[in-house]
Amino acid sequence: MAEIDVVRLRGALQDRYAKIDVVERTGSTNADLRKALEEGATDRTVLLAEEQTAGVGRRARPWSSPKGAGLYLSVALRPGVPFAALGSLSVVAGLAVRAAAASVGVDAGLKWPNDVLVGGAKCAGILAEAVAGAEPSIVLGIGLNVLPLGDVTPGPGGLPATSLAEQGATTTDRTDVAVALLTELADLEQRWRLAGGDLTEAGLLGDYRAHCTTLGQDVEVQLPDGTSLTGRAADIDAAGQLQVDMAGGQRHTVFAGDVVHVRPA
Repeated sequence: MAEIDVVRLRGALQDRYAKIDVVERTGSTNADLRKALEEGATDRTVLLAEEQTAGVGRRARPWSSPKGAGLYLSVALRPGVPFAALGSLSVVAGLAVRAAAASVGVDAGLKWPNDVLVGGAKCAGILAEAVAGAEPSIVLGIGLNVLPLGDVTPGPGGLPATSLAEQGATTTDRTDVAVALLTELADLEQRWRLAGGDLTEAGLLGDYRAHCTTLGQDVEVQLPDGTSLTGRAADIDAAGQLQVDMAGGQRHTVFAGDVVHVRPA
C-alpha cells in the first residue's frame, strides 16, 4: 500500500496550513500536538501518522490505528474564538469528514457527538482537546478508516467498524483522501472562526442537523459523571450541544456524553 505523500499534501494545502508533517509512527498525534502547542506551535499545524501505537478517542478509549489502513491526523489551532466556543469544533470536523467521504462516493451520517457512520457502522471518530495557555487553543484529532481494519472491538453502543473501501469508495489513495479532508476542514473552520465560533452565524448548524443521524431517535446518553439519561434526541443547539426530550416533558441539554444506545424513533 502506498504511503501518504507529504510533498503532494504540502503542495495542495500550502495556502491553508502553516505546517504539515507525516511521521511513520507515533503514540498519538493529538498528544504530540498538545505538547507542541504548549511549546508555542503555530496556528494550523498538521501532523499525520502512518501508524499510532496509543491512539485514543473519547474517555481515553483506544482507537485502532493499524499501519497504512487509515488517516490518523491532528490539527493544532489557535482560532481566536472564546474558550466556550471551542467545543463546537467537533461539529465542524464532522461536517468536513462527511464531505471528504462524499468526495469519494460514500454517503456518511453524523452521530453526535463525534462519530461518522456509514450503513450503521463507524468509519471515523473525532477528538477535540482544548489546551491551556494564554490564548484559547485546541487540538483536533481525526481517525478515518480508509482500508479495512480487520477484527476491531465495537465501541460504545456496539457499533462495528467499517471503512471507505468497504463502502465502495471511488478511490482509497490516502493522500487524495487526506487532501480532500484537510481542504474541507480548513474551509469550514475558517467560516467557523470568522463567526467567532458561532455555528449558526457560520451557516453550519443547519448542515449538521440535516446530516445528524442521532436526531429523531430514542437515545441513552452516558454522562461524564457516570450517570445516564434516556429520551428522544430532539435538536442540536447553537453551541453544538444535544437536546434530549425526556419522558416527563422536560428538555435536557447535553454538552458532553456518549450516545451508547440508539433506537429508531
